[in-house]
Amino acid sequence: MADEVRKIAMIGQKRSPSREGGVEVVVTQLSVRMAKRGYYLDLYNRWGYHVSGRSFTDESGITYPEIRTLKIPTFRNGKLNAIVYTILGTIRALFGRYDVIHYHAEGPCIMLWLPKLFGIRVIATIHGLDWQRAKWGNFASKVLKTGEKVAAKYADEVIVLSKNVQEYFKTTYGRDTHYIPNGIEKPNFKEAEQIKDKWGLEKDGYILFLARIVPEKGLHYLIDAYEQLHTDKRLVIAGGSSNAMEYMEKIRRKASENENILMTDFVQGEILAELLSNAYLFVLPSDIEGMSISLLEAMSYGNCCLVSDINENIEVVEDMALSFRKGDVQDLKEKLSGLLEDKAKVEAFKQNASGFITNKYNWDNVIDETLKLYKKPANMK
Repeated sequence: MADEVRKIAMIGQKRSPSREGGVEVVVTQLSVRMAKRGYYLDLYNRWGYHVSGRSFTDESGITYPEIRTLKIPTFRNGKLNAIVYTILGTIRALFGRYDVIHYHAEGPCIMLWLPKLFGIRVIATIHGLDWQRAKWGNFASKVLKTGEKVAAKYADEVIVLSKNVQEYFKTTYGRDTHYIPNGIEKPNFKEAEQIKDKWGLEKDGYILFLARIVPEKGLHYLIDAYEQLHTDKRLVIAGGSSNAMEYMEKIRRKASENENILMTDFVQGEILAELLSNAYLFVLPSDIEGMSISLLEAMSYGNCCLVSDINENIEVVEDMALSFRKGDVQDLKEKLSGLLEDKAKVEAFKQNASGFITNKYNWDNVIDETLKLYKKPANMK
């Protein structure tokens, strides 16, 4: 079977290429790297535009002849958008003569039983326990939980990004899974040029938060802690919303009350690279994570990182970053204060972060392990 796998479908991303979320980054990386190895991929994208605005939508596609992007029509209504996309995308994929259909995230997995019924090999990547996220209402949470159950029962192989989720699938469903964490590359560092011209930001002059602005990322803890500090370093909040506009407005109101808090909205390209290259400190105060791409990126740029002590964060950083108790604003404030006062400690973490994270997480290894699962005969466990 190994030589027979040539054509693959990816279902679950909003759009690819895109940086709208971790799923989109992963699908783009997998697709480009598999195309370079001679595989053919169809990316089933949702119709529509980037969540932060049409101007951020990459209309160019991926310039590899082995990759096609297919736009699946769906509703503008956020509650129905994903499920309609998943149903229509799956039905279309049945006629694509695919060797493998790879579903990403719990929600889209709700339909993977259908291609399985037609004898197509199906792989599910669980990017996190999405039904736990505060932004989803009761109906959406039930759909996500159902997708999780379908993946556990019907997927030929299940990929997880953290050992915590791997243990969850084993204890909850008795399902063996494959731990294949995301990868990262060593980046090119950038001087503070555009961010200086645009916002007056200097090297080591700010604390950086980079993530989607949704409740589970814990940004409200960081703002509350920052407001108790006495520092001339600014707090830079970089990220767009994702189906959590009420929370976004709450954050905007809080930020507007402090002139040292800067909200850049969604960023990418050179500006993103400059922000990551010149921060004094990177903070990820999440309540819930799958495997944070922004944390991998921050460490790859040699940042000193302060993260909440959830398993998914600690598993990534080990002892190469500092942590605080999840949801504890006072502990976060004390850790921030200590790092602001101890530049030598910050520099020590910065010296080791990039080499550690780029050696630990490698995209080529991710591709190798994923392709093994694509090619694995169904009767082998």
